[in-house]
Amino acid sequence: MTTPPKARKFRIRRPTSGDEAGGDAPATAQERPAAQPTAQPRPAAQQPAQRPPAPKGAALRPPRQLNQMEEAALEGQEDGFGSAPFPGAAASQGGQKPQPTPSRREPPEVEIGRIKQEGLTGRQLRMARRVAQKHGLPATSDYDAVRLLRQSGVDPFQTANMLQLVSSEEEEPRKPPQGAEGRVQLPQTIQPQQQQLPSTNVLDAADRARSIQDMQEQIVRRRRKKLLLLATRLAALVLLPTLLAGWYFYVVATPMYATKSEFVIQKAESGGTAMSSLFAGSGLATSQDSITVQSYLTSRDAMLRLNEELGFKEHFSDPSIDPIQRLDANATNEEAYKTYKRNVKIGFDPTEGIVKMEVVAADPETSAAMSEALIRYAEQRVDNLTSRLRDDQMAGARDSYEDAERAMLEAQADVLRLQESMGIFDATSDATSIMGQVNTFETQLQQKRLQLQQLLDNPRPNQARVEGVRGDIARLEDLVADLRARLTEQGQQGGDSLASVSGQLTIAQTNLQTRTALMQQALQQLETARIEANKQTRYLELGVHPVAPDQPTYPRSFENTLLAFLVFAGIYLMVSITASILREQVTS
Repeated sequence: MTTPPKARKFRIRRPTSGDEAGGDAPATAQERPAAQPTAQPRPAAQQPAQRPPAPKGAALRPPRQLNQMEEAALEGQEDGFGSAPFPGAAASQGGQKPQPTPSRREPPEVEIGRIKQEGLTGRQLRMARRVAQKHGLPATSDYDAVRLLRQSGVDPFQTANMLQLVSSEEEEPRKPPQGAEGRVQLPQTIQPQQQQLPSTNVLDAADRARSIQDMQEQIVRRRRKKLLLLATRLAALVLLPTLLAGWYFYVVATPMYATKSEFVIQKAESGGTAMSSLFAGSGLATSQDSITVQSYLTSRDAMLRLNEELGFKEHFSDPSIDPIQRLDANATNEEAYKTYKRNVKIGFDPTEGIVKMEVVAADPETSAAMSEALIRYAEQRVDNLTSRLRDDQMAGARDSYEDAERAMLEAQADVLRLQESMGIFDATSDATSIMGQVNTFETQLQQKRLQLQQLLDNPRPNQARVEGVRGDIARLEDLVADLRARLTEQGQQGGDSLASVSGQLTIAQTNLQTRTALMQQALQQLETARIEANKQTRYLELGVHPVAPDQPTYPRSFENTLLAFLVFAGIYLMVSITASILREQVTS
């Protein structure tokens, strides 16, 4: 970042008559026509500082042209009195300070009132106030300034006074008001005591070329210095750490062997809904199991189990391993777990459902043994994921079958008890037999009644035969009534009727049939659960078997060194950009 050059500020003083010889000053009021009044001479304290004499041989500059303000001030303007001359104008033209007429002074309020009636413009009042401040008059207002100037014999609207006021303001600093000594109310750009004027020396072609060459040499030196500082910073913050990292990877780092393997968790085909069979062949069906296995293989439980079987801590505590990768001899489980996570890498691809595992060790045989042990742990974990489900299914099916069998036995016992208590094996068959007898006897009864009617139709019937037929009819009627009573009425000994016994037996037999059907269904469910329990629903299938490598896999010296260089360079770049932004914000 280049610092812009600082240029010195100069204030050009407008020269008056007599500043320089040779006619380089403009014509003064005395050289103009006599109609223009001359300005009063300034006191010695208000004279502008004289310029130093021009060097010998310097070319004379042409006369300075007046600006618009000076030309407007030198021209004749309305001063508010019309054609009436100012009382002290004649004395001013003669070079003498006008003396106030010895007349009676009026009160200031009356004089100010008369001045207000003159119709002075705002510009005239401001100029009068400035002239009064220049002469040190304590004016309280613009009209009071006009009054005080007239009492002092100074015409505030005279052209020479206006021009003198403008020139004095350009040459001298503005005086502080009364009572404000020692206090600066406006910012000071230059020191009044020092003369900061533009140089009169003009550079020729050789001096200009020399100056340009000096500036170019300074720029080259500055750039070389900045490049040297930049190279020093890069060497200290980027190259040196990169060299140290490369020296470690190429010389110090212990060769490590990585064994890679891949496996997928499969699910056994089983009958289910159409929606479940839709995702049966995709990775979504076993994604939860794969994630669970991945979490288990990267857990402390797997590390502790691997340490118990294969001595994980002892292997990585070998003194032949470099100090950065070596584990302390008395390392805690947390330190060993950090080393385990760094050397055992498990990845899961959700699109294909494949679990990828990489095991790093100091020798290839140990790496392959650890990989096979972890695969065995994963398979056991997958098998244990459904063991509880299978146990619950078997227990539920077994309990359901036992309950159905117990209910069926109770129903069968009720049927047997009813048969023994009633003395009836089958109420339906007994009722059918009785009804058959009733029908037979009723048929015989109808025949006897017809026979009786036939005998009674004879004019002189045989009384013996008539009485015999009537006796048969009565006996048949009693027998049918008795049989019917056995079907619907209770017996003389308080036993149930055949209809009641038949209903109870029917209910008991129906209950027995229902319990038997439930028992058969429970038995079928028990057999199905036993088959599912004996069948492994989820199993682990290896896609890539672990094979011990014959060459070290790590460290990757070139890749790791390049990565270290990029990391250190990125850190340096971020820090330098941040520092530049902060410096820009602070200095702006």
